[in-house]
Amino acid sequence: MDQIPSKDQLRQWIADNAGATAKRDIAKAFGIKGSVARVELKRLLKELEAEGGVAKRKRHYRKAGVLPPVSILVILPPDAAGDLFARPHEWQGDDAPRIHVLTRSGDPALGQGDRILAKLARVEGEDHGYEARVIRKLGQNAIRVLGIFRQAHEGGRIVPIDKGADKEWRVPRDLTMDAQDGELVEAEQAGPKRMGLPTARIVARLGDPAGPRAVSLIAIHQHGIPDQFPDAVMAEADAAQPVTLGAREDLRDLPLVTIDPIDARDRDDAVHAHADDDPKNPGGHVVWVAIADVAHYVPPGSALDREARKRGNSTYFPDRVVPMLPDTLSGDLCSLHEAVDRPCMAVRMQLDAQGHKIAHRFTRGLMRSRASLHYAQVQAAIDGAPDAVTEPLLDPVLRPLYAAYAACKIARAARQPLDLELPERKIVLDDAGKVLSVAFRDRFDAHKLIEEFMILANVAAAEELIRLKRPLLFRVHEEPSPEKLESLREVAEASGFVLAKGQVLQTRHLNSLLSQAQGTEFDELLNLTTLRSMTQAYYAPQNFGHFGLALRNYAHFTSPIRRYSDLIVHRALIAAHGWGKDGLSPQDMENLDETGKLISDAERRSMAAERDTIDRYLAAYLSDRVGMTFGGRISGVQKFGLFVKLDETGADGLVPIRDIGREFFHYDADSQSLTGADTGMVIGIGQRVTVRLAEAIPVTGGLTLELLEIEGSAPRSPKPRQGSYKPRKPGQFAAKEAKRRVIRKRR
Repeated sequence: MDQIPSKDQLRQWIADNAGATAKRDIAKAFGIKGSVARVELKRLLKELEAEGGVAKRKRHYRKAGVLPPVSILVILPPDAAGDLFARPHEWQGDDAPRIHVLTRSGDPALGQGDRILAKLARVEGEDHGYEARVIRKLGQNAIRVLGIFRQAHEGGRIVPIDKGADKEWRVPRDLTMDAQDGELVEAEQAGPKRMGLPTARIVARLGDPAGPRAVSLIAIHQHGIPDQFPDAVMAEADAAQPVTLGAREDLRDLPLVTIDPIDARDRDDAVHAHADDDPKNPGGHVVWVAIADVAHYVPPGSALDREARKRGNSTYFPDRVVPMLPDTLSGDLCSLHEAVDRPCMAVRMQLDAQGHKIAHRFTRGLMRSRASLHYAQVQAAIDGAPDAVTEPLLDPVLRPLYAAYAACKIARAARQPLDLELPERKIVLDDAGKVLSVAFRDRFDAHKLIEEFMILANVAAAEELIRLKRPLLFRVHEEPSPEKLESLREVAEASGFVLAKGQVLQTRHLNSLLSQAQGTEFDELLNLTTLRSMTQAYYAPQNFGHFGLALRNYAHFTSPIRRYSDLIVHRALIAAHGWGKDGLSPQDMENLDETGKLISDAERRSMAAERDTIDRYLAAYLSDRVGMTFGGRISGVQKFGLFVKLDETGADGLVPIRDIGREFFHYDADSQSLTGADTGMVIGIGQRVTVRLAEAIPVTGGLTLELLEIEGSAPRSPKPRQGSYKPRKPGQFAAKEAKRRVIRKRR
């Protein structure tokens, strides 16, 4: 048995190390290892607690009568001198210590009964035992702002970078953190709200907002995306070692390959296919999908696990990635690099000649990728232009993959998932972070092949866990709400197409609408509007199906390097098959609802950050072209103006209502249109326009446009009024509209 400390030694160490007093910290400090020694330590700590020598709060110990360095306090009424005191929120017994709260300029206003999180320091020779500095007031989150600091005589002001913010913040001289004029800063509200500008305290200086890579940095801070790994997380990642075969199935002779974007930062899926030799399945195929075994490196309850759950997913920007896992894992040990052994979770799927999955088998294995390929490279090989890498892979690897995919397309056509075609923008930067070009990514059959095989694997994972009656997180996508569906129908009718009423909505009905628009000038509009009518997908332990994919059972299994949901599914499979001790833990199972909500919110946070970053890059790219004219299409109508999507870049800009014409426009939310009160001109979604770029603000991503033409003609101006002006009677326009309520159709 290791040397166990005495009770006096334990008391003294706990008193001297108030910041690290969990049982594992104590064991580490005294070099206690082994189960027997740990049981003895636990017994001693319980005795000390019973004797009153130490107190336990949650999993941490502290000297009895001594408060931890950071505590929750409850504010007491001010004393006769006006000084502010508090008591500990959690205190066992009588004689709670007296705590003097020292407030600073900018601290929130405090009153009796308020709770605060405070940093404590012991004092001697006073009528109180502690002094406290406010960290934050509980029950309210300090409002945060990211913006440009502008120096002034009294301190300065912050101009928010959020294009939706219209109010500056005042920063007193002693709360500027010595920020320089024009610097990007992060600040939080300081003090209660009063008349005039809100007061802020600068909490971080972020440098030149126009500097290289500042665009994504702004998004990271604005959306609160964690971008620094704690030391404990890095230590666990750095200690990870390559995996040996052990009890795993040896898949190293299987010619698996990875197919990713040319600029892929991680490789978490590999594929292989061959013709099925089972005589009972003529014309069938066998498809293997192997996925990085992240669960081996990220055990439940570890520091890595807690951080990955908090992040929820990796966030991708044109110039950087904020990964869910440290690069030691995401870019190396978990990534399925070419010609190296990597642990994997794999599924072997048997497809019939029409691409329907008729059987599957999961395994935990060790694989070795034959090649790291990219989409364009694979497509070129299939199209007759192989390179030195793909030439020897054509017959044994690539053609069988495409043969299996051809069968999958038959099954997909029968299933009729939502078939949206939305171009994905690609922003190319130079080494300094300046935008060189904005284009739309090519989309090949190689992309669709990988997507289809990943969908098959995700379905297999969900069905396997349902069969074994194991808890998991489903990927849920519910059907559109009646309100959104009606809005889509309005846009379709305004564009000259039909989405029938009175039927249970299925994806094939939406595909029919998209098919009507295909090849017309309304193609992109209908695809975009259909996408906007969809509900947001989310993660939940309850299975409500996936509407968009037209699938009853669906779970994410194929990207555990960048999505925590997939790691949960991997753990569920490990536990269900008894493949190790790193399967789904009881705590994982208990918290599935909470985890689902947490990672769904994180996904939306990342999407918003990525979208804002693209907007800012596009504004930076267009800032040198202010005054130029562009073609586009109206993509949104609001009472304050029109949103126009530019043809060349896909950027969205705003035409303010005041600049549309010299008349009042009535906004109709149902038809999403504006109607001129004098000319009767109707402006709606889908119309072709020509606009002039009036303003591009890279720091906010805002584009302001001037409307030059609608459907090839200049906006009509109202006729000059003759004689005295006679205002319309209230409701006159509404009555007129109700009478002639016809949505203009056009092709």
